[in-house]
Amino acid sequence: MNHSHIARLIAPISVFSPRLLCAGLVLLTAVSLSACGGKEKKPGQALASVNGEEITVLQLNEELQRANVQAAQQEVASKQLLESLIDRQLLLNEAVKEKVDRDPKVVQAVERAKALIIAQAYMQKRIGTITRPTKAEVEDYYNKNPQFFSQRKQFDMRELVIASADMNDQLKAAMDAAKSLDDVAAWLDNNKVKYARTQLSRTSADLAPELSAKLLAMPKGQLFIIREGDRTLLISLADIRDNPASLAQAAPQIEQFLFNKKTKDSADAELKRLRATAKIDYLNKDAGGKAAASAPAAAAAAVASVAAPVNTPAPAAAAPAASGSSEANDRGVAGLK
Repeated sequence: MNHSHIARLIAPISVFSPRLLCAGLVLLTAVSLSACGGKEKKPGQALASVNGEEITVLQLNEELQRANVQAAQQEVASKQLLESLIDRQLLLNEAVKEKVDRDPKVVQAVERAKALIIAQAYMQKRIGTITRPTKAEVEDYYNKNPQFFSQRKQFDMRELVIASADMNDQLKAAMDAAKSLDDVAAWLDNNKVKYARTQLSRTSADLAPELSAKLLAMPKGQLFIIREGDRTLLISLADIRDNPASLAQAAPQIEQFLFNKKTKDSADAELKRLRATAKIDYLNKDAGGKAAASAPAAAAAAVASVAAPVNTPAPAAAAPAASGSSEANDRGVAGLK
């Protein structure tokens, strides 16, 4: 089978994207079935046979459910999904024939996927149905977090993006002396340093409270630096504007956040219970101890990712986030990206 045919299998071909849904699990299906030690009789009424292997109604119904197909589109989608199941079976047959299922990396990947699926199924069974947040809970969260909603601020910024390797003392001195980002761009041009210009806006709902507080304390036009791995951002704070969100606008987001938090809290409680009753031995003490200890530090470092503004004294090191700000991070705080 050539590469162009495989590419066709995984490309979306309709609103349902059935081949994307089906072919995406081809390898996993191949290995998981062959690992059972030969052919299995599949339950359900057969719809097709591929080299003696049946494709059943149960399999098709599973794919329809995963694709979330509307009732009016089921007939068309069923035909497409059946063809995708046939394609999957063909690839499965070839994978087994070429002993792909015995590749150690494939076996490891399948075992990992299997463990995740089973663990997730257990957790869903254990947690049960989580009740949706009430209107009173949503309103209470809205009122207690004005920085995210009623008092939300928008930060407009201009950026020059350079390679971190080009960040040196001379450039920092040029930023200290610069009155605007254009002055910095001129210095980069004169010194033949490559850069890209970008603009971005972030609200106080997008950022951790510590980052928002730092930006609110800066005057307009303030220059500062953020380092992100192999690139460095030279940023000018162009404007700070009010950008409030009403309760009606924010309610769907708050409801989903609170629902996700309830689910996470229930899952965390179950894991805590299991850990309390289990005997866990770290056979590699360095790996176990250091990984556990470094997690809070890593979270705190992410919150304090804004470098000291140029032309101003460096602020004190950020303290670890309090329990209140952890909720902001759970909501998907992106930081300055």
